[in-house]
Parts: sequence; C-alpha cells; structure tokens
Amino acid sequence: MAENRKKPEKSTKIKQSGKQQVNAFMQALEHPLKSEIEEVRTIILSVNEHITEHLKWNAPSFCYHNEDRITFNLQGKGFFRLIFHCGSKVKEHAENERIISDQTGILEWITNDRAVIKLTDMNDVQSKKERIWEIAAKWLEATNTSFE
Repeated sequence: MAENRKKPEKSTKIKQSGKQQVNAFMQALEHPLKSEIEEVRTIILSVNEHITEHLKWNAPSFCYHNEDRITFNLQGKGFFRLIFHCGSKVKEHAENERIISDQTGILEWITNDRAVIKLTDMNDVQSKKERIWEIAAKWLEATNTSFE
C-alpha cells in the first residue's frame, strides 16, 4: 500500500547578494580596527559605480566587472592589509613590469601583479585616503580585461 507522502517543500531561503553578505559580515565583525576597515571599504566603493563586493578569503573583496581585484586581509595584529591583485593566477604581464606606476609610494609590491597597502589606525587611513582612492582607481583601470 502506497503511503500518501507530501513532497518536501522547496527551501525559501534566498541567497544573499555579495553586498548583503559583506554587510552581514561587517555587522558581525569583531576587530579592533573595525571603524578603519569600514572607512577603507567606503573609500574603495566610492571609486567606481561598477565595483561590487563579496566575501573572499574570509574578508570583504571588491570586484570590477565580476573580477576580484582588491581584497582585505584582516589577519594582522594592530593592522590590516588591502591586497591589490589580478585574481588567483599570475597573468602574462606580471613577468614584464608592474601593473601600475605608484606615484603615491604606499604600495608594497609582492609581485608585478600583486601589491599591498598596510593600515594601522584611523590617522593612517585618513592620511592615505586620497592615495588609496587613486591607487584603487588606477588598479581597476589597469586590470580591466573584460572589454579587451
């Protein structure tokens, strides 16, 4: 005799957008430099209307035309880093020269296609605010491969 079973209901859980994920992450974040991280997030998002964000490496990450380009590293003690990159694979141009010319002097180059800005407190963030914006804008422009 066949049982009269009800089909399981489909999950009504709606997948959060990247921005919603980052907002929830930031709300729950317990970090001594949370205000500074939020300020840098605001700076990066103000660079271009096409920047989106999601979580990568357990931290907020910024995408340009759906390509990861700038990601927070929140693992330091007394500081955090902003990683400028071209995704996970080394690009052909990385063998030749640095992606951008850094007139600001705040980038620490890891490879020709990966650089870091280290930030320690709100005074540091505020003193570098314009240079962070400038570097982010240059980085996004130089690494935009979506329309090539």
